[in-house]
Amino acid sequence: MAYYTDLFSPETYEAFSRSSRDVTGFRMRQRGMAERVRSGDRFICYITKLSRWAGVLEVTGQLFVDDAPRFYATDDPFVVRFKVKPIAWLSKDKAIPIHEPMVWDQLTFTKNSDGSASWTGAVRRSLNQMKNEDGELLERLIGAQVDGGHTYQIDEDKYARLVTQRIRREDKSVAVTVPTADDEQAGDEEPEITRESAHVQGLLATIGETMGFKIWIPRHDRATVLREWTPEPGALVEHLPLNYDDTTLKTIEQIDVLWLKGRSIVRAFEVEHTTAIYSGILRMADLLALQPNMDIKLHIVAPEARKLRVFNEIQRPVFSLLDRAPLSECCTFISYDGLRELAAVPHLGHLSDSVIEEYAEEAE
Repeated sequence: MAYYTDLFSPETYEAFSRSSRDVTGFRMRQRGMAERVRSGDRFICYITKLSRWAGVLEVTGQLFVDDAPRFYATDDPFVVRFKVKPIAWLSKDKAIPIHEPMVWDQLTFTKNSDGSASWTGAVRRSLNQMKNEDGELLERLIGAQVDGGHTYQIDEDKYARLVTQRIRREDKSVAVTVPTADDEQAGDEEPEITRESAHVQGLLATIGETMGFKIWIPRHDRATVLREWTPEPGALVEHLPLNYDDTTLKTIEQIDVLWLKGRSIVRAFEVEHTTAIYSGILRMADLLALQPNMDIKLHIVAPEARKLRVFNEIQRPVFSLLDRAPLSECCTFISYDGLRELAAVPHLGHLSDSVIEEYAEEAE
C-alpha cells in the first residue's frame, strides 16, 4: 500500500464534502502520475490555502477518464478519476493544521525545517507519493479526529474569501476571486528587497542558459542582474528578434526574464518581490490582451508567503475574461524555494524546459 497527496482547494473541498465522496479526480496533465496508483492505495487529503489535513481516501478501483461534470456543474477539469472509499473525512474545523506540533514536529518534510518554505514542495501538487511513515502518521491523526478530537477555530469571514466564485464566459465557467481591502493591504509592512529580486532574475537566467535558451533581461535591470549572473558570450540578447507592433514590443521588453529559442519566446517570468504584486501580473495580462494568439508559458515567481495573494490577483474577473483564456489558465506560480530546487536538479542542461511544470502551481 502506498500513500499519495490529494490536494483540495477550499472550493473543491466544499464540493467534495457535499458529494457522495466515492470519486476523486485530477487534471488530465497528471494522468502519468495517476497511473502509478493501485487499488488499495490511500490518498491523504490536504486543503490548500487553509493548510490543513482533512481526510483519508482508499482507492477501490483503477484509473478511469470521465468528463461528465461531477465536482463542478459544468466544465469540470478533474477528469482523471478513481473510485474511493472514505476512511476518514473531517469538517474544516476538525481538519488538522500542518503547523500543529503533533504534525509539524513529526512529518519527515517539516520536522527539520530550517525556516524556509522548502517543505511546501511535498504539498505543491496532488499525487506526490508520501513516505509510508508520513502517510501512516497522518492517517492515524486524522482518524483520531473523526469521533470527537480537537476543534481548530476557523475565521468564517476569512474562509469565505478563500472559496472562489465562478462566472460564465462564452466558452466555459471559470473560478474568480474578488480581493478585499484587507487582502490587498496584507503584508504591506514588508520591505522591498531589490537585491533578492535581482538574485532570482539571475537564477532564472542561469537555468534558462543552462537549458540552451537565449535570455532577455530588461535594460534597466541588467546592471544589477549581471552582478548575479555571468552569461556566456551571446547568451544575453541585446535586441528582441520579434516582429510585433511597438505597443506589444514595449510590453514584452519590460518582462523580468524571457527565455527565447530562435525568434520565439518560450517562457516569460515576472519576479514579484515587492508588496505590490500587481505590476508583473498586469504585464502578463496586457501581453495576452495584445496578442491573444501568442503561445507562451507565463510564470509569476515570488516568495511562498505571497502565493495566495498572487492567485487572488490572477483570478480577478477582469483577468478571467481575456479573449484568449483566463489568465489563471495561462500563468502559473513558482516559489523562490521551488526555483532553487529546480536550479539544483542534476544534469539540468539535458532536460526539457517542461521540467518546470513540476515546480509550478496553478490557481485552483
